[in-house]
Amino acid sequence: MECMNKNTNTKAAIVTGASSGIGCAVSQKLCALGYEVFGFGRDFSKTKWHETDKIHPIVCDVLDTAQLCAHVRQIAAQHSVHVLVNNAGVGYYGLHEELSPDKIKRLVRTNLETPMILTQQLLRHLKKNAGYIINISSVTAAQSNPHGCAYGATKAGLASFSRSLFDESRKYGVKSITISPDMTQTNLYRNADFREGDDAASYLLPDDVADAVEWILAQRDSVIVTDITLKPQHHRIQRKVNKNCGHQL
Repeated sequence: MECMNKNTNTKAAIVTGASSGIGCAVSQKLCALGYEVFGFGRDFSKTKWHETDKIHPIVCDVLDTAQLCAHVRQIAAQHSVHVLVNNAGVGYYGLHEELSPDKIKRLVRTNLETPMILTQQLLRHLKKNAGYIINISSVTAAQSNPHGCAYGATKAGLASFSRSLFDESRKYGVKSITISPDMTQTNLYRNADFREGDDAASYLLPDDVADAVEWILAQRDSVIVTDITLKPQHHRIQRKVNKNCGHQL
């Protein structure tokens, strides 16, 4: 991680899964809003940010807890952290008995364990700054998910954690919000046997989620919308033709 000068004047934001998709769009949005953004990701070689964006890419596997916590502690020691966006996620789909133990562990650790750890590491700072914890969950958190049992369970756990955290920390000024997007045009479905439909009205864009983050931050301090669900106008799923994707839905 690059050496950073201490700066407590500019509000800082931490975003996981920032190298592409929703995390990249949210990072750009926060930068445009005046935040100094620290984006975590495993590979930024294909990330396209505007040259003027004040975003610090931090190459880190969020499953490397020791390295993750070391980075976060350094950021918090040198910057005034006001926003944490728990966005990093992974998806594995198919019949549950066909998931490997390794895939189940990766789902739980990436989608649920990491947000809980990051929140724990930063909560005292966010209480001090009356900051925001924005958890990117999924519409699957509130529904039955055949062919995605484990994924849906991790997102339901994240939504439950977010709600409980709000009640625990609201008296300190902390805002804990869950955004639950439906089908979004990202690479989350690279391990699935389906993808978003061809119709542009059948999927969300990463910028739609970033706009929701902007809206959250624009509300006056005394008003908190704890849960936001984003859906495209049409519900259409395109099946992939790929022998490695597992069973059809």
